[in-house]
Amino acid sequence: MFIRPARLDRSAERLAALDHVRARIMIADPDLNIVYMNASVIAMMREAEAELKRELPRFSMDTLMGSNIDVFHKTPDHQRRMLAALDKPHAATIRIGSRIFDLLVTPLMEAGRRSGFVVEWEDAHHRLLNLDYAAQIAAIGRAQAVIEFAIDGTILKANENFLSVMGYRAEEIAGRHHRLFVDDATARSAEYAAFWDKLAAGTPVTAQGRRIAKGGRAVWIEGSYNPILDHRGQVTKVVKFASDVTPQKEMLAKLKGYIDSIDTAVSRSHREADAARGAAGTATGDVRSVAGNAEALASSIHAIAGNMEASRSATDAAFAQAEAVGADTQGLASAAQAMGGIVALIRDIASQINLLSLNATIEAARAGEAGKGFSVVASEVKNLAVQAARATEQITREIDGLQARSASVAKAMATIREQVTTVRGEVGRAAGAVSEQAAVTQEMSASARSAASAVSSVLSSVEEISAAVRDVSGAVGQTMEAAEALVR
Repeated sequence: MFIRPARLDRSAERLAALDHVRARIMIADPDLNIVYMNASVIAMMREAEAELKRELPRFSMDTLMGSNIDVFHKTPDHQRRMLAALDKPHAATIRIGSRIFDLLVTPLMEAGRRSGFVVEWEDAHHRLLNLDYAAQIAAIGRAQAVIEFAIDGTILKANENFLSVMGYRAEEIAGRHHRLFVDDATARSAEYAAFWDKLAAGTPVTAQGRRIAKGGRAVWIEGSYNPILDHRGQVTKVVKFASDVTPQKEMLAKLKGYIDSIDTAVSRSHREADAARGAAGTATGDVRSVAGNAEALASSIHAIAGNMEASRSATDAAFAQAEAVGADTQGLASAAQAMGGIVALIRDIASQINLLSLNATIEAARAGEAGKGFSVVASEVKNLAVQAARATEQITREIDGLQARSASVAKAMATIREQVTTVRGEVGRAAGAVSEQAAVTQEMSASARSAASAVSSVLSSVEEISAAVRDVSGAVGQTMEAAEALVR
């Protein structure tokens, strides 16, 4: 499709040719009125029409032909002044909303006079995108090692970063195979052949591997092999973006060694924590048993203290009774002494009676027959005196025995009183000691209960420590697995 300009002297064939080119062409007359648009520019404008209308309310594809080119500018005065002085092609980039267009404005001259303008339109998106891609690739090239291979593994070129890592100059590796960077065993392996087959089939490969630098020096490379496809989808080459991870690899190897040491220490700590937990549990039981026994001992000592107090009271009572018995014994001894005086008096009386009886007998004999009756009385009195004398002797013997026994009892009571006094003092001291022991035992029981509580807290802490050690052990195990994976 093409639109013939009304005032442009061009042949139909040339306009038809412009209508079939891919270039997006617009022609304006000297007054900047649009007189021609080929099919490519019309298609582009229609595709962008909705967005252009949001920025340019006067824009409409239905009225675009014949309108002034000012419709593309909010403030067209600057463009008009620039175009009025234009005598050679002028390139510009304009933004309308999110759309960016590259323009090439060429003045048309006939017989030294400007007859119009040809404006070539191009969507700048792809150009700017390619510029962005090129900038990103340049940034990657500055940050990473880059090398390009043919699909069979032949080296095409490498950037300075790659050459620096591997220690080669560009001419030393160009045209050689990737096998230059691997050991002989790897180069001959089936995995290595499959690796290049996969790349040739268009499958990207990301891998970390040990490579051989110049002079046999080992380096570790983290690389991404990327097949590059042409417009037909065929692999044309392979580009590798790589980073030298040798320092990290060496550090990870050291880290793995450190983690192995930590794991050993954690395992030992775990065992020690388990042992401590068992010991703390045993200690808790023992201390609780001691606390229980101490409480039982305290109860027993309290009972003993009560018994000792009762014993002291009983001893005090016995002492009082011994004092009383001693007093009674002294009284008995005094009474026995007094009875001795009475017996002496009776003996005197009996002696006097006997003497009197003798005198009566003598007087009765003198009196003869008249004194027989008195003689009988005197005889009876004499008998009575004899009996009294015998009774007095018996009483004397009994009183002597009583006095001896009273003296013995008094001596025994004195000894008992001394012993009771000693026992009383000892019981008092024992009662005081038992009371003090009861207080100490009570304090010991309280301390044992506190110790049991403390050991229980220690056991709880040991449990927490054991759990923490298990968590640390698990974390170390995971870290070690990660380190081993990184070292591989």
